[in-house]
Amino acid sequence: MRILVVGGSGFLGGELVRQSVAGGHVVAATCLTRPGTAPGAEWLPLDVRDRAAVAGVIGAFRPDAVVNAAFRQQDWTTTAVGAAHVAVAASGGGARLVHVSSDAVFSGGATSYPEDSVPDPVSPYGAAKAASEVAVQAIDPAAVVARTSLIIGDGGSGHERLVHALAAGGTPGRLFTDDVRCPVHVHDLAAALLELARSDRSGIHHLAGTDAVSRYELGCLVARRDGLDPARLPTGRRAGSGVPGPIDVRLDCGLTRRHLRTRLRGAREFLA
Repeated sequence: MRILVVGGSGFLGGELVRQSVAGGHVVAATCLTRPGTAPGAEWLPLDVRDRAAVAGVIGAFRPDAVVNAAFRQQDWTTTAVGAAHVAVAASGGGARLVHVSSDAVFSGGATSYPEDSVPDPVSPYGAAKAASEVAVQAIDPAAVVARTSLIIGDGGSGHERLVHALAAGGTPGRLFTDDVRCPVHVHDLAAALLELARSDRSGIHHLAGTDAVSRYELGCLVARRDGLDPARLPTGRRAGSGVPGPIDVRLDCGLTRRHLRTRLRGAREFLA
């Protein structure tokens, strides 16, 4: 396949590039400012806010599949409008589209969220991601919209870097004991997204780990894996902290798992 990874220089994008290259595909990846470090891909500068530029890149590369992992949490245009630009260009070029969304589209008011749950975001980023889902499905009903949760790796994710910084001391911040997610390993997530890209699936899919853990519990798991002292991690509660966004969001991935060969491990397993 000819695979285009939009947002290939990011944490998830880099893993998508690595797995696509390892799978023998012809791979191009886009970056906003500088190329990523994953080898074997053609790196293409792209600002997804520029509709003409998106159409030009996709038209020139002519991908069989596009995986859109581009976002900026503080930028509505990149996250929402950029997704629409990618969907228009991918659909127009006959490419299969897998759009990466987030559990931030939910408020946390429910116990868990299966794939047919209606988004009710409570943060600007969640609203932008919800808007991106609506745009993608309206433009290309055959596309996959894949919601995921907190992405963890083998040391390269933002949460893991924060845990190390907090354990070392001198860095402001706390790990919330009431902020619950279903973390997923970046390797598992990328493999599932590429499996969906090769499939004939469409619509909403949930790709998250099997364990619901708090940010603090996740931090302790990372610390123990990396030989750090969990007792050095400062804690707090998100409720009442003024930090925007949902507190407890648990993606129910049961329907999606029935259609995937890729196994999405829980944090207690992949951080053991």
